[in-house]
Amino acid sequence: MKSLPFRFGAETYTWFMKDQGRAHAGRLGHMIEVTARAGFSGFSPSHSWMGDMFEADRLERALKNAGLDLAAIALVLPWNLPEETARERAEADATIALLQRFPGATLCTVQLPEGRHQLEVRQTNLVANLNAVSQRAAKAGVPASFHPNSPHSSIIRTESDYRAVLDRLDTAVTGWTPDVGHIANGGMDPLRIMRDYAPLINLVHYKDWDGEPEFALMGQGKVDLIGITQWLLERNYSGWIICEDEAVQAIEDPDGVTLHDGKWIKDTLIPALRPQT
Repeated sequence: MKSLPFRFGAETYTWFMKDQGRAHAGRLGHMIEVTARAGFSGFSPSHSWMGDMFEADRLERALKNAGLDLAAIALVLPWNLPEETARERAEADATIALLQRFPGATLCTVQLPEGRHQLEVRQTNLVANLNAVSQRAAKAGVPASFHPNSPHSSIIRTESDYRAVLDRLDTAVTGWTPDVGHIANGGMDPLRIMRDYAPLINLVHYKDWDGEPEFALMGQGKVDLIGITQWLLERNYSGWIICEDEAVQAIEDPDGVTLHDGKWIKDTLIPALRPQT
């Protein structure tokens, strides 16, 4: 098969599984090294977990030494009010400024789950905040993409939640990051939802799911990762596919899970793809 139009990267949340990240705080350099050893091309950290690498020169040097590109930075904030708080705006603007040093890297907006109370009001507030942040990112030349999630405390968990939010995004300034495991965990078929909102997709997250109770090691769950990848190939999707494995094994062995995912992609996923005709 000729070279693929998309590339694969890894997300730091795999290391966040234990003690809300405290067990691996300050180890972003190590995560970059493991991501490279796993065979990935890109790296995607969360903004609040970057430590001293939330500084362009240090981050650029670490990525260059590992042979990786910065795929995205996840900006994870509450966004519960009609407008951004001063802190939310400051963190968003700092992250946008950092991303300007890495052309093509995406601002991946993620809401911090805090419960499903006042659902309609908070969904409206979320949309307003996402659009405002994404508009500033666009003015700075930084692409943006919204990433829903699926904890029971998330306001963008179910299909009705997705439609309430995705249908109101300002698509002139932001796309959508389908996380196939989160979609499945919210009771939806990932490929059907991706087809429904295909024009919005500008970043993709992979994790597997088995419902026991939630996520599975990549390739060992029920998500049709091969079929989804085949569909992306046939659509000539040319962005990043970011592996954000939240299997229980990641709690004690995030390095091993990341290495497993890279090997599974190389040995199983890619060989299973049919060439485009």
